[in-house]
Amino acid sequence: MNREQIQRELEQRAEEAYRNFSAGLLPGVRRILGVRLPALRALAKQLARTDGKESLSQIPEDSLEGIMLQGMVIGYLRCPAEERLALIQDFVPKIDNWSVCDSFCVGLKFAKAEKDKVWTFLQPYLHSDREFAQRFGCVMLLNYYIDDAWLSRTVEALLQVNAKEYYAKMALAWAMAECYLQDPAAVLPILQQNLLAPDVQQKALQKIIESRTITPKVREEIRALKQEQRERAAKTGDQNSL
Repeated sequence: MNREQIQRELEQRAEEAYRNFSAGLLPGVRRILGVRLPALRALAKQLARTDGKESLSQIPEDSLEGIMLQGMVIGYLRCPAEERLALIQDFVPKIDNWSVCDSFCVGLKFAKAEKDKVWTFLQPYLHSDREFAQRFGCVMLLNYYIDDAWLSRTVEALLQVNAKEYYAKMALAWAMAECYLQDPAAVLPILQQNLLAPDVQQKALQKIIESRTITPKVREEIRALKQEQRERAAKTGDQNSL
């Protein structure tokens, strides 16, 4: 498909009600057409299968969905890991909101088969000073590196992330919460030591509390820990908590 055909496909899939819904979740985001994720993924699969890498240069970049579509095509392409990583490297600077970031990461399933290579690739993003580069790194970790073989390395890497912007902090907290849910015994001592920034720590504990996989007893214990640490932060004058 050429650029005009792809634009037409996007517009045909757009829904006004969904556009309004998305705009409420993504304030300040560039033009939103209102295309649902399943419809975008179906189009991305079609482009990756029929037009391959050539389709990336034809996808319009003047809408949220156009950028999302590019990211999804990168995930669906059949290509060597090195080539895909180069495409990812080119794409990450285009990420400017959480929705593009998270939908992109979910589609990079090749990481499951290339864990060592992708882990090395992700390190500069975890230590970036760009908000959505950091979020990309954290979301990739929580999607592909929270298992028995990688958990300890993932937790250690997360503790080294110096997130200063909102969406990077939220991803860091989310990832640490998922680590706890994977292995509470291993991660609880780290949370008890309060090693994260106060606002990230509080959000991570809140994410755990909101999980449906924990018991009522554990929920109360985490809630008590959250309150204790919040009160301690208030006493020491650190009000930077969520």
